[in-house]
Amino acid sequence: MDSDKSIIPARTEDLIRQSSKICSPAYSMFLDERQCAEAEKILLCRPDVKYKFWGGYDDAQRKVLCIYTLSGCDYLDELYSEGLTEEIPIKCLTFIYRKSDVLTHRDFLGSLMALRLKRETVGDILVSEGKTQIFATDTASKLICSTVGKIGRTGVKIYDDMPFDTVKVQEFETISGTVASMRADSVLSLALRISREKSAQLIRNTGVQINFIPVFSVSCEMKCKDVFSVKGYGKFIIDEISGISKKGRLHITIKKYK
Repeated sequence: MDSDKSIIPARTEDLIRQSSKICSPAYSMFLDERQCAEAEKILLCRPDVKYKFWGGYDDAQRKVLCIYTLSGCDYLDELYSEGLTEEIPIKCLTFIYRKSDVLTHRDFLGSLMALRLKRETVGDILVSEGKTQIFATDTASKLICSTVGKIGRTGVKIYDDMPFDTVKVQEFETISGTVASMRADSVLSLALRISREKSAQLIRNTGVQINFIPVFSVSCEMKCKDVFSVKGYGKFIIDEISGISKKGRLHITIKKYK
């Protein structure tokens, strides 16, 4: 599925038609968080369609969309609602290397893209000491396993039959303060540590992604647990709204993803 917003509806409808025609699940390639949000907005208006996003583990950022229509496929509803996702055509690849070799997410992604793989064929890349686990489509997995022996200058061994067990630890920077309201310009002013006037201008000119949907309105009301990002400034989540000051301002806590 393409990242262009105008393409997402068409590709989603294509998956629905495909599933209905063959009475089997239809799968997208890996989608990023914004693409998932755009596709889900469409699917929420289609009560005749069931769907599942899955990236290999519960908190995956990049996910495959599985669509299955109700007609003749009722057993799939139970299958996917119970979390039995083995049928989704992705694999977990485990890269093993010496613990003394320090590799990064960029190292792995660069090596995979050098194979001329499209980014949509590769899901999350989770790096740990001496081991990295990567989710990829079945086709991409075969190519990776048959051609990759090194990441950069580091020799690696690849296994496609090891269980996923890498613990993803997300680190945050905590930002606390008060805002006049939960308007987007007020929240961004605190998060980015800039004036409200500059945050308003930034929203109008560049836009802010709120729950992965582009927003250009400075008066958009935000709420607790909203995830937002601005190009060049990073990604944030409103973690808590904890009270009101004597001057009527809201106490909020924002966490910035590291």
